[in-house]
Amino acid sequence: MALVTGGAAWFGRPSAAAEAAVAVPAPATDPALAAGTNANETAIVAGGCFWGVQGVFQHVKGVSAAVSGYTGGDESTARYEAIGTGRTGHAEAVRITYDPRQISYARILQIFFSVAHDPTQLNRQGPDTGTQYRSAIFARNLEQARIAQAYIAQLTQAKTFGSKPIVTVIELQKPFYPAEAYHQDYLTRNPTQPYIVQNDLSKIEDLKRLFTDRYRAAPVLVGAGGLRAG
Repeated sequence: MALVTGGAAWFGRPSAAAEAAVAVPAPATDPALAAGTNANETAIVAGGCFWGVQGVFQHVKGVSAAVSGYTGGDESTARYEAIGTGRTGHAEAVRITYDPRQISYARILQIFFSVAHDPTQLNRQGPDTGTQYRSAIFARNLEQARIAQAYIAQLTQAKTFGSKPIVTVIELQKPFYPAEAYHQDYLTRNPTQPYIVQNDLSKIEDLKRLFTDRYRAAPVLVGAGGLRAG
């Protein structure tokens, strides 16, 4: 995905329709919902262009915020023009704030592996190539890393993606830096933009079809207080 600096005009190379979603099995390692707590929790994932990944999780019940940003590199290079080189260590990522009383971390990962992206594509996603588009889970702690590792092992053993190996990497405790304001809520604000039409709108339909009980029609959009690093 590419933008004219400071604007929203897409000039990336054309792509075919988005990859078909895969109905992945529910995670076997899925701790019970955290009853009795008011604290939100955070998940950070990367799966290609953050426009579509953010759009998916903004439509998930139990998610209170989904912010596009950069994770994996230094703060000094956490800007769109720099990460586009593929040499900063950053991935285009999405920070998901969710209510553990409504949805678990493992279920967040189920949606990530099923409809948000294709975890068998190495350092690319659809028409976008480079390490900044890698499939990654940025675990916030050892428990998240354990759940992610167990789920990848489960999907691998079940041959969920056939002969294609899962290439998703797990990176631990990397800071998150919000992307520029013009990237936020991009799918919602630009539903007729060619890149969104070709690559991302079907993800929302797949979420609605495969996760009927998790889907909500009105997306939760980024508020002024959501663009903080962390």
